[in-house]
Amino acid sequence: MKSLHKHLLTAGLLAGLAASAFAQTAAPAPMPGRDGQQLAHRQMDPARMQEHRARMEQRMAERMEFFKFKLKITPAQEGAWTAWTSAMKPAANRPQRPDRAELERLTTPERIDRMRALRTARQAENDKRMDATKAFYATLNADQKKTFDAASLQMLQHRGGGRGGHGGGMRHHHG
Repeated sequence: MKSLHKHLLTAGLLAGLAASAFAQTAAPAPMPGRDGQQLAHRQMDPARMQEHRARMEQRMAERMEFFKFKLKITPAQEGAWTAWTSAMKPAANRPQRPDRAELERLTTPERIDRMRALRTARQAENDKRMDATKAFYATLNADQKKTFDAASLQMLQHRGGGRGGHGGGMRHHHG
């Protein structure tokens, strides 16, 4: 009985400490939203964003190296490989999605024009990638084309028909 009392006392003390610590932790201040609603909004800090980008670039580089290995790129194909992988990287001057404050300053017709300009820029970037892929594909032998075809199909299936980014089909799974 004494040990049960001891366990209950310990559990009560731990619960009290946890509740006290939780009560002292300040919740992030909610930001005002549309129509007077309060939204809990987290803005990613620039250092974390840069860290995230670096990790993504590292993963992409690893995937591309694995894909290069799978394709068995020959020394004669090295130049075509380099041109293709360079074309797959996001453009340094890629237009960024406008932030909410910028959109709020625009009229509806101006917003439409801004969205169309972004869509045109993204389409041009995608066309450049597709053209580079076709040029690289033309340098592959029959076995390499089969490997590439399987990977690109896997990428489309993984990305839901091609939505979002690139590289999904080039992942390798340990297992």
